[in-house]
Amino acid sequence: MDLLGKSLEELRALAVSLGEPDYRGAQLYHSLYAERQLDLARMTVLPAPLRRRLAAEASVELPRVARRHESVDRSVRYLLALGPAPESGASHSPAPTAIETVFMPSEDRQTICVSTQAGCAVNCRFCLTATLGLVRNLTAGEILTQVLVALAENATRLAPRTNVVYMGQGEPLLNYDATLQATRILLDPAGMALAPRRVTLSTSGILPGIDRLAGERVRPKLAISLNASNDEQRSRLMPINRKYPLGELLAACRRYPLRSWERLTFEYVLLGGCNDSPDDARRVARLLSSLRAKVNLIPWNPGELPYRIPEPGAVEEFRRALLGRGVPVFVRDSRGRDVMAACGQLASIEQAAALPAHVPSS
Repeated sequence: MDLLGKSLEELRALAVSLGEPDYRGAQLYHSLYAERQLDLARMTVLPAPLRRRLAAEASVELPRVARRHESVDRSVRYLLALGPAPESGASHSPAPTAIETVFMPSEDRQTICVSTQAGCAVNCRFCLTATLGLVRNLTAGEILTQVLVALAENATRLAPRTNVVYMGQGEPLLNYDATLQATRILLDPAGMALAPRRVTLSTSGILPGIDRLAGERVRPKLAISLNASNDEQRSRLMPINRKYPLGELLAACRRYPLRSWERLTFEYVLLGGCNDSPDDARRVARLLSSLRAKVNLIPWNPGELPYRIPEPGAVEEFRRALLGRGVPVFVRDSRGRDVMAACGQLASIEQAAALPAHVPSS
């Protein structure tokens, strides 16, 4: 039994099942997440017999760092080797899973880009991760361990604040329960104690997930991958739009309950000569006119796909067109592009070789 990813309630119940008072589960929870103490033998707050029993019956499993690639901008892309799917009932030894995580340091913070699935089923045409197809969902523990590994690997250079973004491999809202379980632990003041402003979930627009997230008491910030200015264009670039078209997506955004400090973020990958015209910008401004929102413009990061990087002049013209129509807009700097760690690049050669062949869904 892997303890990472277990909630406070689950660890309390575990303690009781082992014949201990439930507060022992709370002590275990604090050790794992608040203190980030992952060695059961060193959790001296727990009595020695309990530590021995936990060591015999449970584990705290971190993924193995199979590869690390450091960028000239000091970002690091990690290839992490996970075990087989925990729920696998195969009689033979099932295949291990490889995922990628990115650590991006800044002067006053570090941002950790984590995956919620191995591969991705959404099949956005401009994203290399789509070429992997969906391998499997990650558990809450496997999501959390990416944060723990990145923090441990960079312990000597950590800034005061940590941001976590669900912008790695996979569609978080298609692995809803595990993603939200991990989020609750990240945001729990008694857990990893990140502020809600510091955790962002990015979705391609899974409407049932957005509506479900709207009702959560504890939730991350929400970012929507827009990437197009009309339905025809978006369906071509993002097949998920055929199921959840722009009108329905924006209606869900309008009913989404924003906190007083919060805006919706719309991410827009600029593809040279495809979706980066001034007319596109004007249409985007009209789409977002009734929303409390901001736009992050992301010049496309190159990969072996039939698109090209937009011209700097086109990026600036797009930005000015949005700003001139009252839409807050920022051009996001791509970190780690030289080591394939930037947005849309997480499908490295070594990962593809480590995974079984899967066909992307259409």
